[in-house]
Amino acid sequence: HNFGNAPAVITENAEYFTYAELTTAADRIRGHIDNRCLVFSLCENNLESVAGYVGFLRGRIVPILLSARINNEFLERLLATYKPAYLWLPTEKARGAHWGEQVYSYGSFTLLKTDYVADYALHEDLALLLTTSGSTGSSKMVRQSYRNIDSNTAAIAQYLEIDQADRPITTLPMSYTYGLSIINSHLLKGCTLIMTGKTLMEKGFWELLKNEEATTFGGVPYVYEMLKKLRFARMALPSLRILTQAGGKLSYELAKEFAAV
Repeated sequence: HNFGNAPAVITENAEYFTYAELTTAADRIRGHIDNRCLVFSLCENNLESVAGYVGFLRGRIVPILLSARINNEFLERLLATYKPAYLWLPTEKARGAHWGEQVYSYGSFTLLKTDYVADYALHEDLALLLTTSGSTGSSKMVRQSYRNIDSNTAAIAQYLEIDQADRPITTLPMSYTYGLSIINSHLLKGCTLIMTGKTLMEKGFWELLKNEEATTFGGVPYVYEMLKKLRFARMALPSLRILTQAGGKLSYELAKEFAAV
């Protein structure tokens, strides 16, 4: 969808980027990739990661979404196993690494072209690969099709009655399926994503939430345990409307407590 001049992303530094600007940035990134191939996308919760992701999907390029904090040794193992044609990653992480040749930079991210020759074909329905949540040791990937993403995104947007006025703030990595589904479902409806790498434990997170009037955030059970310790119930957050929870069962006590809040 093209929502034109509506804001798509607000960065940690409170810079606004419209849907038109996001789409332009996304298409520029994918424009430096020759054809349908596999890309390792090392994500942070920022504009560059979202622009890469949108560009890859629009260009039918298949990304494997990984955390930018991935251990280099583990990354080397994945590279040898999956032989991606490109890496989209923080410029800082690309410096001094021998993973490929720089072909493009945007903001704080760089696109590297590797020398790998893929000895496999990509299925035509394959849109995306995500790691299973427990797979820091083994490299199991879950394959998602374009139809998987479309139907999941539409179902969530409908169920949560997401509308364009909603402003989710990131609390989960976008390389994690739940974090990504929040991004997908809100982009579908032309919402504004507040992208931050800051955690709930940082004052800056709460300042950004208040200043940019976030309406929504999601958390795994651990996030809600943290919020309780932070005395979330006493915080004055008038813009906040919806809390979502997934990634494990919330204890009955916590669920009851947050429902009351």
